[in-house]
Amino acid sequence: MVSFTCAVHQNPYLPENGTQVDVVVTVTAEADGALPGEKGGTGTGNAAAGERGPDAVEVILLDCSGSMSIGRRIEEARRAAAVAVDTLRDGVAFAVIQGTNRARQVYPNKGLAIVSDRTREEAKTRIGQLQATSGTAIGTWLLAARDLMLTAPGAIHHALLLTDGQNYEAPGAFAAALAACEGVFQCDARGVGDDWNVDELRRIATALLGSVALLREPAGIAADFQAVIQTVMGRGVPDVWLRIWTPRGARIRFVRQVSPQIDELTDRAAAVSDLIRDYPTGAWGSETRDYHVCVDVPPAPVGGRRLAARINLLHGEDTLSTAKVEVLWTDDSAESTRINEVVAHYTGQAELARAIQDGIRARQAGDEDTAAIALGRAAQLASVAGDEDTLARLAKVVDIVDAPTGRVRRREAVEKLDEMDLDASSTMTTGVKMP
Repeated sequence: MVSFTCAVHQNPYLPENGTQVDVVVTVTAEADGALPGEKGGTGTGNAAAGERGPDAVEVILLDCSGSMSIGRRIEEARRAAAVAVDTLRDGVAFAVIQGTNRARQVYPNKGLAIVSDRTREEAKTRIGQLQATSGTAIGTWLLAARDLMLTAPGAIHHALLLTDGQNYEAPGAFAAALAACEGVFQCDARGVGDDWNVDELRRIATALLGSVALLREPAGIAADFQAVIQTVMGRGVPDVWLRIWTPRGARIRFVRQVSPQIDELTDRAAAVSDLIRDYPTGAWGSETRDYHVCVDVPPAPVGGRRLAARINLLHGEDTLSTAKVEVLWTDDSAESTRINEVVAHYTGQAELARAIQDGIRARQAGDEDTAAIALGRAAQLASVAGDEDTLARLAKVVDIVDAPTGRVRRREAVEKLDEMDLDASSTMTTGVKMP
């Protein structure tokens, strides 16, 4: 059992004729300690064996293209996949797919297997036989995972994808694959080495409500796979939605998750009515996430009060938690100009991510002046937030002269892995440091 609570952070006061309302909603989920999916099943056979079906599905998408033969990539990928299988709990449905220029199901031969001691050993034997060959067609791999997920409706659907290279599918085919998978399953994407495209994997993570990360060395794949699977196995509530009601005449500017990472949700709204929009948040375990909601409301006279938004957390027809956003109009400038520190923090974090990405794109285009301005701003924002990890990553891409003022200098030699690491981690955020 998982219980949810919502807390609202905002300055409720607007100036005369003010319309913009910014609020950060902190959603906290707490489990009672029981593992999700503890049904006492034997964990044998296929996904249709149990009357109710599996409570979770995991599909491991393993890049086995020719470039995976470099160094120890394929060996470490096999080891990581085996560790992931060992980390799955009994009763979960799973499959392993070999990704090349096509998607070949490695285990089971078709459909989904149910985790047990027997199926773990069988899967690891098959994984140990994988070899690197051919090309990379990531959209095809994702579609293969989608087909498997659809055989187990109602379960928590997740895929873990590893690649070391860039996708060679036509852009339209890749985009169509992502669109087909959106809403069907979540996916965490990982890149190993320095020949994959950060934007490409970020598109996957954004569309499929997952994360993207750089694995510098093949030896680090197994630990990362284990951590990801442990997190997924702790999720017990699938398909949670953020439902936002706004009054007539209001307009939602944006909705984004801002912690533990930035995910834009604005364009993913599902219209329920003229006044209500639903935003996907994926599956939940015991965790806390923050969402920044920005709404324009019709102005009211000084002294007026209005409900600017009502936010419900939904699972199916069940309301898990509710929060209200109220605003008051005032002619007291001290009240109306005060910025809530939680809202200010995450506004800065979103700007930090944009500055890093803009700076890296400018560097890649050979525009060092624009890159220095953007990455200098990033250093300044990271300094304000006390984000030492981001400052350390920035210092490998530019020479930081004075972080508080954003003064940086171009570095003549920058390792590609350092640049990719800064890019991939740019959407990860730090929490608010309260005094």
